[in-house]
Amino acid sequence: MGAAKIERFPDGERFIKLEDDVRGRDCFVVQPVCIPVDDNLMELLIFLDCLRRASAVRITAVVPYFGYARQDRKDEGRVPITAKLVANLIATAGADRVLAIDLHAEQIQGFFDIPVDHLTAEPVLVKYFKGKKLSDLTVVAPDVGNMKTAARYASALGGELATIHKRRVSGSEVECNEIIGTVKGRNIVMCDDMITTAGTLCGAAKLLKDRGAKNILAGATHGVLAGGAVERIKAAPFDEVIVTDTVPLNDKAASLENIKVLTVSELLGEAIGRIHKNESVSIMFDEG
Repeated sequence: MGAAKIERFPDGERFIKLEDDVRGRDCFVVQPVCIPVDDNLMELLIFLDCLRRASAVRITAVVPYFGYARQDRKDEGRVPITAKLVANLIATAGADRVLAIDLHAEQIQGFFDIPVDHLTAEPVLVKYFKGKKLSDLTVVAPDVGNMKTAARYASALGGELATIHKRRVSGSEVECNEIIGTVKGRNIVMCDDMITTAGTLCGAAKLLKDRGAKNILAGATHGVLAGGAVERIKAAPFDEVIVTDTVPLNDKAASLENIKVLTVSELLGEAIGRIHKNESVSIMFDEG
C-alpha cells in the first residue's frame, strides 16, 4: 500500500502528494469513476500525472467502475463520445494500461491506445446465486441487450432463460410490457451490468410479479443507484438486490434491508498480481 496526501485548495482544486518513493516501481491506482463522477475522474487523472512525474516505471489505472461509458457512440448529431474522451484523458495523464470491471460496452476497450484488461464480476455473482440453491429457476434478461449475459448465467446456474421487451419513455423511465419465456411459479434471477436509476429492473420486477413469479432476485456489478433508484427498489417486489463494491453505496442505499453487497477485492487482487508478474489475466475466467 502506498500513502498519499490529498487536500483541497480554497477554490476546490485538488492537491495530491505521494508520500512514498515510486521511482522505478510498478504502480496501480485504484479509483472508480463514480458519483461524484467529475471529482473522482479528476482525482484519478492527477494521481496518474503525479506518478508519471515521480518516475514510476509502469502505471496501471485500476478503474472498477468506468464513468461516462454509456456515451460510446454518436446516435444523433452534435453529441459527444465521452467514453473515448475519458479513455484519451487517462492515457494522456500517464497510464500505461487500464484494468476495469464490466465496462458498459466491451468495445470501449478499443477506445484506448494502451492495453486494457477487462474483468467481469460474473463469477462473484454466480457463486452467490449458486449458494442460494434456487429451484425452478428462470434467469431473466431485463432487456434484449442483456440476452448474452443472461444466457451465461442460465448456463452456470442450470436455469431456464427468459427476456423482457421494454420501451424507454425517458432517461429515467421505461415501460416493460411483454415477457418471452416462462416465469409463472418460477424463482427469478435478473442480471445486468449496472443499476443506475433502477427504472428497467423495477419495471421488470413488477411485470414478473404480475405474471406469477415467486421469489425475485436481481444481480448487477455496479450499484450506482442514482436519482430515485433507492425509492424505486424499496417499492418494487424484490426479495434481494445484489451488487458489488465497485461503487460505494450511498447511505440511503446501504440502509435498505434487501440490498446485499459482494466484494470484488479478491478478483482485483488476483488480476493486479498477474499483471505485475506479466502472467495471463484471461486464464482467470477460463471454464474448468
